[in-house]
Amino acid sequence: YGGMGLDFSYSVAVAEELGSIRCAGIPMAIGVQTGMATPALTRFGSHELKKQFLVPTIAGDFVACLGISEVGAGSDVANIKTTAVRKGDEYVINGGKMWITSGSQADWMCLLANTSEGPPHRNKSLICLPMNLPGIHVAKKIDKLGMRSSDTAQIFFEDVRVPCRNLIGEEGKGFTYQMLQFQEERLWGAATTLTQMETIIKETVDYTRQRKVFGQPVLHNQTVHFRLAELATEVELLRALLHRAVALYVEGKDVTKFASMAKLKAGRLTREVTDSCLQFWGGMGFTSDVLVSRFYRDLRLVSIGGGTDETMLSIICKYMDVLPRK
Repeated sequence: YGGMGLDFSYSVAVAEELGSIRCAGIPMAIGVQTGMATPALTRFGSHELKKQFLVPTIAGDFVACLGISEVGAGSDVANIKTTAVRKGDEYVINGGKMWITSGSQADWMCLLANTSEGPPHRNKSLICLPMNLPGIHVAKKIDKLGMRSSDTAQIFFEDVRVPCRNLIGEEGKGFTYQMLQFQEERLWGAATTLTQMETIIKETVDYTRQRKVFGQPVLHNQTVHFRLAELATEVELLRALLHRAVALYVEGKDVTKFASMAKLKAGRLTREVTDSCLQFWGGMGFTSDVLVSRFYRDLRLVSIGGGTDETMLSIICKYMDVLPRK
């Protein structure tokens, strides 16, 4: 279908390199295209669907978005309310989606919707939804704290009709497909932060070496150079965890626990690195002129998007068998 047929470790290598871009919004938008909106279609979609949607997306002719989150259901995927009711050979879709990356410009959406009245983990399906159909309303482009180069939309559906053949895989398997996709999404997200954090640390070293306070470089203060050494060590530990998880994933193992750990650590460590380094920039760190302030805003999303830190902790606890049972 136009791809190179490489395993997921190559995607992670690309993700790490995209971290060299001096903002986080662009790597995120590319990640949605390659690792969030398309994996389920790649694994479970029909040949016809792949020709219609996957081929032009891989070629870069189509922009894809992922329609999961809603106003009342972000990390709580099972609680989505959007419905796709089968009528003849079509689904009629009603509801809305929120926080949709690339939603204002997407050509199609990988939509998760309730296709039956059954249990919440078995009543959902994934559907390839062209974004030019009647009844699709892009309500607004959301004004955000960070990731400002990436458009994020709120979208409503009113009696949107889409052919039943646009169903990805089996009806009712959408939640399961989405959970599989989250492994790749979370590993990708962790990978992009590595180079970003290394860049912040390096630029902070350079700035504090030449910036003098009380007659000596800021870097010569032990509290500064020790802290930077600690942060650099934490980044390398995250890289080791990520690469272990990716190696197991390529072998076909379930790495949900390790992917959740990497995502959790990436979210918390980006906050730690950007906050500590911004402090060492002093007043300059509080301006929009330096990279550290942009990453301070952009990377705050890592602890929220793709599953909050708290959701990651719940997943890890589940795999440790310490999560209280209902």
